[in-house]
This record gives sequence, structure tokens and C-alpha cells, in this order.
Amino acid sequence: MTLPSAAQRSIPPGEIGKREAWTRFIFVLFLLFIFLVGIRGMGTGFKGLGKEALHTFFHQTENPFMGLVVGILATTLVQSSSVTTSMIVALVAAPENPLPVANAIPMIMGANIGTTVTNTVVSLGHMGHAQEFKRAFAAATCHDFFNFLVVAVLLPLEIMTGFLSQSSHVVAGFVGSLGGGGKMSNPLKVATKAALEPVQSLSQALSDDQTVATVLLIVMSAGIIFGSLGAIVRTLRVLAATRMQTYITRSLDSSAVVAIIVGAVVTVMVQSSSITTSVLVPMAGAGIITLRQAFPVTLGSNIGTTVTALLASMAAPAETAHLAIQIAIVHLLFNLTGMALVYPVEAIREIPLKLAEKLAALAVRSRSLALVYVLLLFYGLPALLIFVSRMI
Repeated sequence: MTLPSAAQRSIPPGEIGKREAWTRFIFVLFLLFIFLVGIRGMGTGFKGLGKEALHTFFHQTENPFMGLVVGILATTLVQSSSVTTSMIVALVAAPENPLPVANAIPMIMGANIGTTVTNTVVSLGHMGHAQEFKRAFAAATCHDFFNFLVVAVLLPLEIMTGFLSQSSHVVAGFVGSLGGGGKMSNPLKVATKAALEPVQSLSQALSDDQTVATVLLIVMSAGIIFGSLGAIVRTLRVLAATRMQTYITRSLDSSAVVAIIVGAVVTVMVQSSSITTSVLVPMAGAGIITLRQAFPVTLGSNIGTTVTALLASMAAPAETAHLAIQIAIVHLLFNLTGMALVYPVEAIREIPLKLAEKLAALAVRSRSLALVYVLLLFYGLPALLIFVSRMI
């Protein structure tokens, strides 16, 4: 039997060497470039469909309830709010502006709701042990209740006042005045445009029909976005896996502000709020952390996941870059505003926590209730919203 080398023995279990870490980091940068190529390809594809086709396709999103439904269902299907918000950015930034910012805002809110399905499903794995399941289910569903509470407040406010749309427009304008928004020559955009050409050539080679070729380009671009983001998440998870739980555990001994920051930073590191919150669920189930310790880390993960949309806005064409930046900032402002509304006041902060605890207590008595809750929340509710939107 071959014995491990001294270098191999010096690496603790679960750790990776510096050379492999740097290799993975460079690979992540490459994947990030591929991700931006996908974003640009989707925008180019939707431009090719023509203004009339795009208007027909996105007409239903003029109803904010339908936009919310699209965001929820898209995110539960792809199991990633990062993929959903990245595609929304691409659509908003596409030439001819097929998806106006006002229509996209409810979709962003729906993506925030849909992303919580992952950690809720993870909590179902603890159903075999009553008290463990109770703690895990509460830690998972507090995220659900928080996002629903924030949407219930901010969606009507947005419909009545345009708060997020106007605020993000001001911030995007400020970013543009600093030289952003694609007004300056951007080598990255030149590079992504060049990298997209083989994909466009392939779509045209597969079909002589221009419309079919354009649809193929959109589908391939969506596949590039989904595949590259998935690979980024898996690669970063390996880099951060040995430190993630340590960072979270250490933050629990500090203030809530530190816990929020750690939640945001960890989510940026792994490019997935679902991973961050899904780590919290088994920790809560095992009794390592309490529900009230997990909550600020969860809120931080909501902030951290907005970085993906901001990155996606970098690939937007110059003429619509300000719209891409604006919708990415909407995502950030939505989560920051929601946190500011809920967390500082204890009486309000306790609402999602107590609702989660009560639901968990009911779920322990009837395990089937937990399954019904997941089905109703992520699929029954969208169906209800569709029905209501058609009745209005």
C-alpha cells in the first residue's frame, strides 16, 4: 500500500492545498466570464425576436401578481434565485426593453420567496426525530415568513408609490455618473461579445429559420447561465466548505450586525443563499444554534445573494446598462429595506420567528402538514395568485 506523502499528510481532512485553491479560484473567474457571456447571449436573443413578439410574451407581467408568480415558480424550478435574478437582469437590459423595470420588480420579490424552498425541503430530512425536526423546521420557515412579510408590505407600497423603482433609478444614475452604466469603453463587454459569436454561429447552423435560431440562442444562453452558475457554486462550496460553519458559529457569539455581515459574506463566497441557509438548518436541528441566532445570518444571506444580479449587470449592452444596474439595485434595496423594517424593532422581529415556531409545533404533531405546507406555499399560492389576477 502506498503511503501518503508528507505534503498530503499535512493537509487536514476537508482542507485543500494552496495550489488547488488558486486553481479553483482561476476556474471561478473563467466560469464568471462564461456566465456573463450567457447574460449577453440572452439579451441578444430577445432582441432578435422583435419588439412585437416580446411585448406579447411579457404582456402578462404587467400584472404585479403574475410577476410575483413568475418569480416564485421560476426560482422553485431552478432551485436558485441567483439564476432567476440573473435572467431578469438580462431581460431588462435586452435591446427593445422587453421587460420594463416596473414589471420586473415583482419578479425579483417572487425570486426571494422561491429561494426559501431549498432550506425548507432540507428541514424535512429531520422528520424522524420530533424535537430535532421542530428546531430545524422553525429555522427554515422563519425565512419563508420573513420574505412573505416583506413582500406583503413592499409590493403594495411599490404599486402605490414606485418607491423601489424611483430609488433604484436615482442610485443607478449616480453609478452611471461615476463612469459605470457602460458609458466608457469596457473590455469585458468586448470580450463577452466576441465569445458569444461561436454560440450565435451554432444556433444559426442548427436552423435556417431565423426565429428558430434566435429561440435556440436564448435556450443555449439560459443553459450557459444555469450551468456556469451551478459550477461556480460547486467550486466555491469546496473552497469555503471547511470555513463556512466556523464563520457562522463564531458570529453567533458577536452582535446581530456581525451575524448579518457573516451571512452576507458567506453567501457571496459560495454564490448561493440556499447553501448558507441550508447549513443553518441542520445546525439548528442539532441544537448547536437557536432560531434567534440563525435569523440574522439568514437576513445576511438575503443581502449577499444580490451580488449575482450586480455581476450580471456588467454584461449589459451600453445603451441599456443603466436599466440592468437599476434592476440589480432594486434587488439590493428590497432586501436592505425589508431588513430595516423588520429586524430593528423586537416586536416586529418576533413576528416571523413566532409564526415559524407555531408552524413547527403543528408540523411535529402532523408530519404530513409540513409536506402540505411546502406544496401550498410554493405551488398552491402561485396558483391562487394567478386565479386572483384573472378575476381582477
